[in-house]
Amino acid sequence: MQNTFTKQLLFTLLLVLLSTASFAKIYYVAPDGNNSNAGTIEAPFLTIQRSQVDVSPGDTVYIRGGLYTMTEAQIANWNTPLSGLWVYVTDLTKSGTSGKRINYWAYPGEQPVFDYQHIIPANKRINAFQVSGSWIHLKGIEVIGVQVTITTSNTQSICFANEGSNNIYEQLSMHDGQAIGFYLTKGANNLILNCDAYNNYDYTSKAGGGINGGNVDGFGNHPNKGGVNNVFRGCRAWFNSDDGYDCISAHESTVFDNCWAFYNGYSVGFVSRGDGNGFKVGGYGSATLDKVPNPVPRNTTQFCLSVRNKASGFYANHHLAGGDWYNNSAYYNSVNYNMLNRKARTTEDYLTDVPGYDHVMKNNLGFAARSTEVSNLNQAASDVSNNYFTLPVTVTSADFVSLEQALLTAPRKPDGSLPDIDFMRLVPGSDLIDKGVDIGFPFQGAKPDLGYREYQAALGIKPGASPLARTVIYPVPADQVVHIYLPNRSPKPVQLTLFDLQGKKVNSKVMAASEALQLSISNISSGVYFLEMSYAGTNEVISRGKFVKRQ
Repeated sequence: MQNTFTKQLLFTLLLVLLSTASFAKIYYVAPDGNNSNAGTIEAPFLTIQRSQVDVSPGDTVYIRGGLYTMTEAQIANWNTPLSGLWVYVTDLTKSGTSGKRINYWAYPGEQPVFDYQHIIPANKRINAFQVSGSWIHLKGIEVIGVQVTITTSNTQSICFANEGSNNIYEQLSMHDGQAIGFYLTKGANNLILNCDAYNNYDYTSKAGGGINGGNVDGFGNHPNKGGVNNVFRGCRAWFNSDDGYDCISAHESTVFDNCWAFYNGYSVGFVSRGDGNGFKVGGYGSATLDKVPNPVPRNTTQFCLSVRNKASGFYANHHLAGGDWYNNSAYYNSVNYNMLNRKARTTEDYLTDVPGYDHVMKNNLGFAARSTEVSNLNQAASDVSNNYFTLPVTVTSADFVSLEQALLTAPRKPDGSLPDIDFMRLVPGSDLIDKGVDIGFPFQGAKPDLGYREYQAALGIKPGASPLARTVIYPVPADQVVHIYLPNRSPKPVQLTLFDLQGKKVNSKVMAASEALQLSISNISSGVYFLEMSYAGTNEVISRGKFVKRQ
């Protein structure tokens, strides 16, 4: 009798648990799918848009490999009151939650390619993916052939347009179309990670006119007020007909970290097109003063590489404030570093160009500019110590293992990170080694080296360090919160332990399983901190990292 009662009790408890637990579900999309299917691996959906109907926070949609030939019948907002000037082919409006993202991922080992060449609605701006939802992770999607149809005005189409927050865009490839690769106008805490945008040129609109394609950037970050902590990391932009990266009119700070820009301002074959800056970091164009944010945000560009762009490699773009420029490398741009600012946020001077002021430039390196190495910089009004143009060093081709530009398009690593190449890697004996200054980032040797990578090692790996999981910590520097991205690890709770430079434990916290974690640092003082991550209840360290708390 007691045994029967025990079984009944256990059965009742199991039913309660099953009724209250939230189980993540998996759905599938495939080129030969059907939207009337159930979304299983045997009976997949045809479109990502259809899968959104069924997903809930924590769910994953696997996108099978192959070619998806997109049609106008698949436009999500077609003939709706919201369409207006824009058509959204895939419109992701449903949000995940903290710790339970909605994932739209390429099926492991397969490559889904979405072709938009047949979507040509007259007089419409075309967004291949419009993302207004939050806590979404898109990974491994390739977009080609996005068109422009407006011929009477300056216009633009977009491959991925973000208006949500806390999203991750990872290993996306956006190429061979007329559209901007990635474009953000709203949203905070978004990470654009290991993405490529290339061979994009608008030859249709008035801005293009078959001549310059002047709106087509690789990546654009233009957030409105509140759009903080948006980070571009490990991305590449090349042969985009305007700029590689652009944050003109951004009302909050942008971070470009470990990104590459090359051949922008040209179409394939080096045909001259639009502006052609590698990193256009700031500025507000000819906007009226009331459209300029107060305060003007300070942008950060670090460990980036800019090569053979039509105009400037790194460009402050008439910004109304200084910027932070750390450990960047520039080669064979028209101007390698152009720090042009506008004078002041006043009615009299907000459109007056002046040499750049209040810039902080550390450990930067440049070589072989086609016209000028550094222009429009007021060194006395900036902090520019320990750069190649302020140190007693001589830069020649003999300082580098290679200047072979073909290396820049080498395949990415299996995890999507940038390839390890010898381009502008320093050779033994170069006087550019150990000539930098410690600004809180990992380095080898007595001091940091100049440029985007450390001598004979990948950035951030100490000699003798154990191989640990690759971790992304952002933003750098941080203010109130740091975000920790831990891809491809076990779904277990994680213990985060914070240490100061003296090795003293500052804080320790156990957090639920998630690829992306957030840690509040509002109660610690400014400085450099080490972060150790282990599985809760064990001594198994899975990753270590380092970040800087802003003053």
